[in-house]
Amino acid sequence: LAEEHLGPKDIGDEPFQIFSKFGNQVTVSVGEDRVMAITEIMARKPETQLVLLDDAFQHRYVAADFYILLTTFQKPFFKDKVLPLGTLRENAKGAHRADLVVVTKTPPGIEKELKDAYCSKIRKYSDAKICFAEIGYGQPYPLNPRFLQEKKKVVLVSGIANDDLLFKQVSQAYEIIGRFDFGDHHHYQIKDLEKIRQKAGNLEDTMILTTEKDAVKLKNSAFDKYLSEIPIFVLPIKIEMEKECLSWLTSKVETIVGEKSGVSEN
Repeated sequence: LAEEHLGPKDIGDEPFQIFSKFGNQVTVSVGEDRVMAITEIMARKPETQLVLLDDAFQHRYVAADFYILLTTFQKPFFKDKVLPLGTLRENAKGAHRADLVVVTKTPPGIEKELKDAYCSKIRKYSDAKICFAEIGYGQPYPLNPRFLQEKKKVVLVSGIANDDLLFKQVSQAYEIIGRFDFGDHHHYQIKDLEKIRQKAGNLEDTMILTTEKDAVKLKNSAFDKYLSEIPIFVLPIKIEMEKECLSWLTSKVETIVGEKSGVSEN
């Protein structure tokens, strides 16, 4: 179970990011054996009503009540191939098991005709509900509270799978004078902070801008010296789903939880 004294090296980058952001609202846990993990969660947290599994669409040892298939707008599953020729873990026909297909990272303001075209292609593999979701960004906040003032010039730092959308979003609001794309799950070292500091140059008019995922790894006592000198700001991310879809999903989950609660009480 994620706890305050644990870090990214203990539970992984993404679980730690979720815990850092939502730990006061949900329980975050990591377990290679999903069946054993769920049993342990229910033993320790018997009040649990809903278990959300990440990366479990092909996990056959756990029979879920609701399956969500995520596929990016830029590389939808119907254009992809199975490993090693592509990134799919199974044939696209497996999409028939989904209850909901979410097309993620959808560019804002795309035309209805394009959405309809995507839906038509998805329908060849699945009868599931189809929703489109965009990535939204909030107001940057400082990693170190002593730095309050945002700057217009930024050095963009990320360790994610693909930072193209991030770069496009940031470039609309700031002047990007440097860019570090360290790749997914990068473990930061002192030499990385030194390169970033050098690239930033004059800190009077420049700040470092990074993602929430990277921020949890940079907020490390080993980097205290740099965090006290470099104005590092974090760009919070959020998912913006169509209101109709969000309402449908919320209602669906509440219905399933209600039905399961009724079964357990009887």
